[in-house]
Amino acid sequence: MDLSPATPLHLLIVDDDPQIRSMLAEYLATFGIEADGAEGGAAMRAALAVRDYDLLVLDLSLPGENGLALCREIRERGDLPVIMLTARTELADRVVGLEVGADDYVTKPFEMRELVARIHTVLRRSRGGGVKRPPAVGGHELRFGHWRLNATLRQLVDGEDTVVPLSNAEFRLLLAFIEHPNRVLDRELLINQARGRDLDVFDRSIDLLVSRLRQKLRDDPRDPALIRTVRGEGYVFTGTVEG
Repeated sequence: MDLSPATPLHLLIVDDDPQIRSMLAEYLATFGIEADGAEGGAAMRAALAVRDYDLLVLDLSLPGENGLALCREIRERGDLPVIMLTARTELADRVVGLEVGADDYVTKPFEMRELVARIHTVLRRSRGGGVKRPPAVGGHELRFGHWRLNATLRQLVDGEDTVVPLSNAEFRLLLAFIEHPNRVLDRELLINQARGRDLDVFDRSIDLLVSRLRQKLRDDPRDPALIRTVRGEGYVFTGTVEG
């Protein structure tokens, strides 16, 4: 399988270990991906000030300013995709990382090729979210806020008539939410609702799927207006649904 990009990609690797930065940069170069390195927050900011990057690979366990704080800062500044590198023992921090805006995470130790595949998956998803094209006509629409979900055509449309692509699992999850507004839905129910013929939901937690859906809906994870977390129970959709 050829994972080389059609156009050059430019990544920034933020990790305090120079060997890891060098090793990742050398390996990514074999796939036509150019990568710069930064050892921490200050170097990351300096790099971002002089160059536009396609994606940020961010280590969670940085000395000083940790990866969670830097991810939150990146998300406040814009929509640069972020993949976090985490240790297997940091499950709680990984969930928090997704809540503050990380697009995906890779646990250490990891296969280099897995990271390349995750990079391309995140970029396809993030770049697809900004495509401007007119929505298709027809079908049953459900409205909430300035959003419209065409349940027949499986199409999410924002207030400017821009179609926001959804994966099959994201569509099924959103439909489950808007069909049960103001009701707490536990994770098991949501997993069953999101599960389909594809394996999208099997290799990612339901929390990651909710985080991805929040990003598509531009719902601030720190103060969500549409999908709220009910600690210890699940999630509740608080939007007003019409249609």
